[in-house]
Formats: sequence, structure tokens, C-alpha cells
Amino acid sequence: MRTVLHADQALLPSGWAENVVVELAEGRITAVTPNAAPVGNRVAVLLPAPVNLHSHAFQRAMAGLTERRGRDPKDSFWTWRQLMYRFLDRLTPEDVEAIAAFVQMEMLEAGYAAVAEFHYLHHQPGGGAYASIAEMSERIVNAAAETGIGLTLLPVLYQQGGCDGRALGPGQARFGNDINAFAALLQGAEAAVASLPGDAVLGLAPHSLRAVSRDGLAEAARMRPGAPIHLHLAEQAAEVEEVSAAYGARPTAWLLANAAVDPRWCLIHCTQMTPAETTGLAATGAVAGLCPITEASLGDGIFDGVRYLAAGGRFGIGSDSNIRIALAEELRSLEYSQRLRDRGRALLATAEKSTGRVLYEGAVQGGAQAGGRAAGAIAPGMWADLVALDVAHVDLDGRRGDDLLDAWLFAGDDRMVAEVWSAGRHLVHEGRHLHHDTLTGRYRATLARLRVRL
Repeated sequence: MRTVLHADQALLPSGWAENVVVELAEGRITAVTPNAAPVGNRVAVLLPAPVNLHSHAFQRAMAGLTERRGRDPKDSFWTWRQLMYRFLDRLTPEDVEAIAAFVQMEMLEAGYAAVAEFHYLHHQPGGGAYASIAEMSERIVNAAAETGIGLTLLPVLYQQGGCDGRALGPGQARFGNDINAFAALLQGAEAAVASLPGDAVLGLAPHSLRAVSRDGLAEAARMRPGAPIHLHLAEQAAEVEEVSAAYGARPTAWLLANAAVDPRWCLIHCTQMTPAETTGLAATGAVAGLCPITEASLGDGIFDGVRYLAAGGRFGIGSDSNIRIALAEELRSLEYSQRLRDRGRALLATAEKSTGRVLYEGAVQGGAQAGGRAAGAIAPGMWADLVALDVAHVDLDGRRGDDLLDAWLFAGDDRMVAEVWSAGRHLVHEGRHLHHDTLTGRYRATLARLRVRL
């Protein structure tokens, strides 16, 4: 099927252009023509749509449930993690599928065209295997088939409870696999992903330096040559201390010295890095996967974005815990964290591009790279991952170019998203997903059942 769009203004790799005709066929952009006469479906503003590069779908159902102080007078990531473990022990495969479909719908309505699902919930409560080791991966795939979102599935290797190799704790039993079981899991996940459209991708994710052995990390990295590989890195001060004590080096320094980190890697969070580690990571061409809303929620710290971008580093944005699916807010929070730390303004802007432009282009390019997805630009040959904005909103009225992006990201929100295409699939129209009511109703019913179990 051939689709033709006409945008009054569009953000192309060369910059802003007017009266742009974009032609789509078989999910890809086939032609882009600026200064063209109106034809086809008309939109006011057309942008490349980003990949949400880090998601734990099931955590969406925890939103708002972890804001009371626990028994520990100093509540932290680690006390939050214990609450998360208790929650996930109540989840069935059907629950996970319903939650994943709902959160994928929210992502599309927020302007994301695709998601990289960092998927570590593999087994039954207590750790027993399902009849299919890839049962839970299949549920994520089923959700993507229903919502139409572009999926990069990242089955997670989780081997141990800490750098000392201790056994998994009770709350981690549903995550664990040895390297052979993980290989079987990948094979099952690959078969499931093959049922999706051709833009779907299978990668893999060694969870963290705490949760995988050195040999496990090396072997996992060899399992799918060229595929995306994601890893949590340097998120918490306690993690830095544990890795330093066990390995004799801080997490980022150790990884850069002991793994062939290159552009297929995406390192998640990186909020606890030294200046030398920051510039060292930038030099690899890997993507820093930033999740500013979750990082603020968990008190992780502030990524050194100013130094990293100055060194040519690549980044993308993820919703992680999914307590809020808010593309504009993620990008705004990234810039505002830099301002609060450095007591300045427009810290990520350049002489040529506004803050919003730097943030948005960085997110779409880095997200596409991290997702192993040929997207991130309105250009021939790319998957047609596109988002159109509704300029009827008062804050967008009369705005053009970078001023319009800045107004969306700093004065507006995701209600300004009008239309979204994922690999040419037109999934959001006038701000609503095609199956919004069905997916929302199923999610409500799932939450009602969970409340009884909790």
C-alpha cells in the first residue's frame, strides 16, 4: 500500500523544510520532496518519531503505589526494589500481556513509534519454568502485534544476586537463567519475534554487572553478533561501590576496559560516572540510555549530559519504570536536571540549534541506533516512524521550526501529538490509538484483579 503525506513543515536530516511530500510504501519512506504542491493526507508538522529505548512494561501497573516511606527511614532505590519484587510475584502471563499492550498504546499516543523492551520477567512465581521458556517473551510479542508498535525485544540474562556470585534472592527467582537456559530463551524469543512485521528486532540484555558473571557477559555478547545489546550501568552509588570492591574498578571504567563496547551497545542510566568515564563512553559510539523521570523517581542522580554531548556522545530516551509515559516531559526533565545542577539555562543548546532541537534529534537518532532500527530520520529507505503535531494548541499557534519544538517540549505536553505511524502503520489518529477503548478496558480489569491479590 502506498501512502502520501503532505506536511506544511517537516524536520528533515538537512533541517526544517516547508511543503514537504513524504511517500510511504511497505512500511518505509520511499521519497521526500520539499517545496511540493499539496497532495495526499495533510498534516501541519511532521517529525521523525523516536524509539522508547528502555522499558520494563509490567512496572506500569505499579504507578503510584510506591510513594509511601517504607520501614527504612531512608527510602531509596533498594527499598523500592523490594516493593517491586513483591508486586511482580502476583503477575500472570495474561496480566503481563494486558499491561504491556496498555503501556505500548500509551507510548504510541505520546509520540513514540517503537519500544526496546528490557524484558526480565521470565518464569513462574518461585522460579519454576513455564512449558515454553519464552512464554513471557511471547506475551510481549502478542501485545506488540495488537498495538502495532515497533518492537525491539531484549530478553534479559540474570544469573546472580550480586558481584560475589551469590544465589538469586526470593524476589529475583522469576528472572534467573544460566547461560544455557538463556540461549534457549533467546531461541524461543526469536521464533516469537518472527511472527511480527519485518521491522521487529531481537537483541539481548545482560542485566547489569551485578547480575551477570564476567564469563556470562562475554558469552552473551557473542550470542547475536551485530544485534543490539543493552545493560544497566552505573545507576546507583551502592552499585558503584559493590562493583569497585569486586572488580577493582568502577563499573563504567571496568566495562570499557573489558568489553568491546561499540555502537551496538546501549548503556542504561549512567548517572554515576566520573568525567573521564563520561568522555570515554562517548568515544565508543555507544548510546547512553537515559530515563530522566524514573531516574528522578528513584533518586539515581543526574547524567552529565553537558560533558557527554560536548564529547560527541549519543543518547536516547526511555520510560523505564513507566510511572509516566511522557515523551516531552522526559526530554524537558533531561535539560532541567542539567540546569539545576549547573545553575544555567539552555545548557544543551548549540549556536545553531535550540535546546528542543538538540534534545529531539538526539533522542530520535540515538533511539533508532539503540533499537537496531533503520529509523530516526525522514529520509528514503528509513522505516516510516513519524509523528504529526496538532498546531491548534495555543502554545504551538504560529510557531515554526525550532521555536515550535521548544514550545512543544517546554510549554506543552503529549496532548499535542495528533498522528503517529510506526513503520508506516497509522496507529494514532487525532491523539487516540485505534484500539484505545479496548486496551484500556482490559487494563482496568487487570488492575482490579491485581488489587484483590495484593
